[in-house]
Amino acid sequence: MPKVNDRRLMPTARVCVGLAFALLAVGAGADELNMTPGVTDISRSIYDLHMLIIWICVGIGVMVFGAMFWSLIHHRKSAGHEAAQFHESTRLEIAWTLAPTLILVAIAFPATQTLVAMYDTGGEDMTVEVRAYQWKWQYKYLDDDYNSTFGFFSNLSTPKDQINNKSAKGEFYLQEVDEPLRIPINRKIRFLITAEDVIHAWWVPDFGIKRDAIPGILNDLWAIVPEPGIYRGQCAELCGKDHGFMPIVVQAMEEDEYDAWYTERLAFEEARKEALSKTFSLDELMVEGERVYAAFCASCHMPDGKGMAPVFPGLDGSTIATGPIEDHLEIVVNGKAGTAMQAFGKQLDAAQLAAVVHYERHAWTNNAGDATQPRDVIEFMSGQE
Repeated sequence: MPKVNDRRLMPTARVCVGLAFALLAVGAGADELNMTPGVTDISRSIYDLHMLIIWICVGIGVMVFGAMFWSLIHHRKSAGHEAAQFHESTRLEIAWTLAPTLILVAIAFPATQTLVAMYDTGGEDMTVEVRAYQWKWQYKYLDDDYNSTFGFFSNLSTPKDQINNKSAKGEFYLQEVDEPLRIPINRKIRFLITAEDVIHAWWVPDFGIKRDAIPGILNDLWAIVPEPGIYRGQCAELCGKDHGFMPIVVQAMEEDEYDAWYTERLAFEEARKEALSKTFSLDELMVEGERVYAAFCASCHMPDGKGMAPVFPGLDGSTIATGPIEDHLEIVVNGKAGTAMQAFGKQLDAAQLAAVVHYERHAWTNNAGDATQPRDVIEFMSGQE
């Protein structure tokens, strides 16, 4: 009996092991080795389509590699076999051309149905505008005429000590925000996706939705979430140095609970509008200013105001924070071209701008000796129109 040439069979063994691991990954189903089935009908349709194509690929792989392995083992040269001499087989060529074509046509039907459903954004119950900034998300709740009823920013809330490895990582490290997007269950929600600066991507795996956020372009997608809960995602486009610090958190609420929250939030926004004509005390300006600074400024200029030179200059003792208030308002409202300093005039209202400017002028070792009120910001911005 001829001996098996072990060296000749080693590559075949490696392929067998690789195929075995692939089958184990597929067999894991909805476990961590596979994509998530999600909670929406769209996400489950995508998952089912994914699994259908995976199993078709596995079936093809088993047949092709099975025939190849059998031929390698039973027709090897060491067993006394000679290579067959033939030129072509028309029937075989027709078969291996026709079979993949039929498979692709069969896959095209469920794939097309799923794709059409993904883009069917009509008949929505409510609309939310999602606007991306470096590195945060702004959500605006729109009325039937696509006017904003109110909006807010959602910022990373993971403590700096965890990011700087000075304390243990939390359960939702880099996946927690100061204010989540709240939506009701069992209602069709249309999301209008865009960006203010660079290209981002809004992605929530459990919803089976992802869409690029591109400046000047409005993309849309939709979801009906059947189960209340917290759903997490992240920016799926490399958008800059803090790309990993731009999580998405969506809280799906019972309909009655959501309606109550929405009514309460509308009343809060009306109170905020009234605050634009209010004169705040110095303590009120410092408290609100510290909150706004922590949410919008501290990631670059640092909580202690020392910054990270030369890209992010310090504010503690800076000529901007201690100089003329008009120069300070100019850079905060309009930003600075060619630098990472964003224009916050479109992101914050007059009360927030006044508070953060006042805080920067009186925090740390700064003591400009003045007070910035919302009317000062409104007057400054009106003079630029």
